Order: sequence, then structure tokens, then C-alpha cells
Amino acid sequence: MGTPEYRDPEKVHSATGPDDGYLEDVKKDRQNFERVDQEVAKYTSDTAFDISPELNDSLRRKIDKRVLYIMISTYFLQAIDKGTMSFASIMGIQADTGLHGQDYSWLTTCIYIVILIVEYPQNWLITRVPIAKYLSFSIIAWGAVLACTAACNNFVGLVAVRCLLGLFESACQPAFIVLSAMWYRREEQTARVTYWYMMNGAQQVVGGLLAYCFSLITSGPLKSWQWLFLAYGVISVLYGIFVGWYMPDSPMRAKCFTEEEKRLMVERVRDNQTGLQNRQWKWDHVVEALKDPQVWGYALIAMTTTLPTSGLGAFQGIIIKSFGFSVLQTQLLAMVLGFYIIIVLLGSVWIVKRTSQNLLTMLGFVIPSFIGTILLMTVTPDTMARKVGLLICYYITLSFWSAQTLALSMISRNVAGTTKKSVAVATNFIFWAAGNSIGPQVFLAWDAPRYFIAFATHLGCYCLLVIVILGLRFHLTRQNKKRDRLAAEGNLAADPSNVAHGFEDLTDGQNLSFRYVY
Repeated sequence: MGTPEYRDPEKVHSATGPDDGYLEDVKKDRQNFERVDQEVAKYTSDTAFDISPELNDSLRRKIDKRVLYIMISTYFLQAIDKGTMSFASIMGIQADTGLHGQDYSWLTTCIYIVILIVEYPQNWLITRVPIAKYLSFSIIAWGAVLACTAACNNFVGLVAVRCLLGLFESACQPAFIVLSAMWYRREEQTARVTYWYMMNGAQQVVGGLLAYCFSLITSGPLKSWQWLFLAYGVISVLYGIFVGWYMPDSPMRAKCFTEEEKRLMVERVRDNQTGLQNRQWKWDHVVEALKDPQVWGYALIAMTTTLPTSGLGAFQGIIIKSFGFSVLQTQLLAMVLGFYIIIVLLGSVWIVKRTSQNLLTMLGFVIPSFIGTILLMTVTPDTMARKVGLLICYYITLSFWSAQTLALSMISRNVAGTTKKSVAVATNFIFWAAGNSIGPQVFLAWDAPRYFIAFATHLGCYCLLVIVILGLRFHLTRQNKKRDRLAAEGNLAADPSNVAHGFEDLTDGQNLSFRYVY
């Protein structure tokens, strides 16, 4: 049986094409097991069947306990670990390790340069190994590296451990995108991706409080920032061991569920039509991914949001302190930023759930970022009222974060085919890493404390972000209209109700019954 080719809706007017076997299966509304992963095939039938809402909710709650809670806590721990350098920046690490000039900026940039290099092989590996066990190994490894940061006393040592940190942490987000698509229905994925991604805000709250507590350590064998890294590293190692024991690798390998529950958990994601698992690398998927405008659209959204995020995150302590607050006050005020990020992300999910408008919601949350950034550049902190106002402006500047989160959930929902999704996720995180690498570098030491060049760069990112969002919406709506027109003309392959082939590892381009969310 041949591999289905990409099917341009404009060129398809009847149920004929390059793969007559595929079209014959469409007519008979049955699954072709030759295209289904062997593990998946054991738990699926050749035709789709309905699962009651009550049973579906019960299954989802069981999955949440084993998968979602682990993703949330893992990402929280990773966000805490990543945030340690920002908190340590005002706890004496720069003076104690002899950092000067752009040295501090490079400690963030070097992480993402490593991610740029390893992202494609990392995603290739994630689709071929037991994902929970690999995630467990990665957590243990980055915890050990984080603890070693406490032993560093110069710039070279810090760069070495930060590069290793980037290597091991690079598995986390791509693995979560794969897990979200594997375990959850399309309508559930936006909320699930947001729940774990909003741990960036939670770490600001908890991390700020813990950093405040560590800042109170003024004597003893270690400095306060050394205790910070050591404590977080040890906790990460212990948690990584727990993840390896508790989290299942896939619905098919989950020993914590009965055989019937496994079968139902597989079936409930059939109508996602994005596939579940396939360990065969398919070069036609690679080509389609690299030609697909939406893949590059998501990647550009990643870059235009992470470039501002990384700089604002790495320099948050320095920026807030420049408004005239003390070190301890700065640590506590970072907690408020965390609450704001959580509100923004939950608010964006609520709006998407009510309106089903992902891209327009992104657009709405970019507007406060324009306003906040412009005010940070034009208002001087010469009175207490203005200092408080600038602090609020700094908070609302991070409203664009919702675009980053919603774009990640759109990758898991809109890109079908295991290999194509792997390439799309890798491409996304390469651009994500590029943005994170550049972000701290636009905060130039000689431009402190107002950082006009950095904020002007951010405004440019927001402008490009708006253009990409509008372009992506045009492209996706156009694709859906083409397919709807084919279905109306009687083309069986374009009928959106035909979900019998959801596990055949077809790409969204090959499967005309697939519809995009936007």
C-alpha cells in the first residue's frame, strides 16, 4: 500500500488520486491497519465508535492524575530552576563569580544556543523512546547540573553548567506537546497546555517567595545564591526518580490502567486525526512540514514572543530594582508578576473556550504589551507614583505571553502525522531558542537602567507578531473553506465526519477530512 501524498484541496475534485487504496478505505469508512503503529493497532478497531460524555469525563480525570499533574509539576520545577539565575542576579552571584559587562546575559543565551543545536535530534529521539522514562532521566540530569552551579566561582564554570542545563531541559516542552496530543482530545488540549505553561507565572510567585527566604541567609559556609541552586537541584533529582516510577509512557503501555481503559483512551483521541504514535520516520512528512506555512507561522510566533520574554525574565530583578525598590522588595514584587501571568493565561483560555477564536485572542492580548512598552520608554521614574506606574507597565508588557501558549496548543491540534509533528515541534523550538538566545543580548550593559534599545526591539517583535497572526489566520481559514467546498461537492475524502483513519499517521495535508482550528 503506497504512502498517501499531500493533497492540495484546489486540485482535488473527485474521489480519485495518487493512492486509490486510501480512497477505497475512505469509501468503506474503515481503517487500514498496514499504516497503523503496531502498539496502537492492538487497542483500536477498524471503525470508530462513540464514547459517552460521562465515560469520557471519567477517563480524562484518570489521565489527568497520571499525566497532567506530572506535566504541571515538572514544568513548574523547570520554570523554578530556570528562574534561579534571575533571582540570584541580585543576591550577589555577579560579584562572587566576577561577572562583568555582558557576561550575565551570556549565561542565559548559552542555554538556548545549545537548544538550537540539539532540538532536531532531541525531537527525533522523543518519538522513538519511552517518553516518560526519557523525561525522568532528563529531570534527574538537569537537577544534578543545577546543584553543581553552587560550586561555580567564575564565568567559565557557570557557562559550562548552563550549557548542560540547556541540553537536558530541552526535552521538556517538546515532550509535553507530544504527550498532550497523545492523551487528550483537541478541545481539551488548549486548557492542558495552558495549565502546564502557566507554571511560568506560578514560579514567579513561589520562586519570588523562596528567593526572598534564601536572601535572608547572611552567614554560613555557603552564600544565599549557592543554597538556592543546591536546594533546587537536589529536589529536582528526587522528583525525577518519582516521575520515572509514576508516569506512563503511553496509553498502550500504561500498567496503571486496565486493558479496557487503554482501549477507550486510545479510541477517545481518534477524531483528533493527528495520529497517536508511529516510530517510522517518513521523509514525505518532513518535506510537507518544511513547505507548510503554518509550521513557519508557529515558529515565528515562538521567536517574536520569546525574544522579549527571555530578556524581561532574565533582567526582571534588575529592571524592577531600577525603579527604586530594595532587593527584598524586588523579590516580593516579582510574585505579583507571577499572578498577572497566571491571570493572562487563564483569561486567554476562557476566551478561546467561549469564542473558539485562538488567533484573534492572541491579537487582543498583544495590545497591552504595546502600551506597557511605550510607557516604559517614555515615562521617567522620578516620583513614587511614577515608579509604581512603571512597575504596573512592566507587568502588563508580558500580556503577549498568551500568544506563545495558544500557539503551542495549536501545534498539537493542527499538525498531524508523527514525523511531521516532530519536525514542526523541533522547528518551533529552534526559533524559540533563537528568540531566547537573542533576548538577553539586547539588554546592553551601557544602556542600563532604562534599556531603550531592548524595549524598541520588543516593539518591533510585537509588530511582526501581529502580521504573523493575521497571515496565519488567513491561511488556515482558506484551507478549511477549500475542504468544506470539496465536502459539499460530495468528495468523501473531505468529509469532516470521516474519522476512521485517525490512527493511520496521515498528515493534515494528506487527510482532507482534517479541519484546522484558528
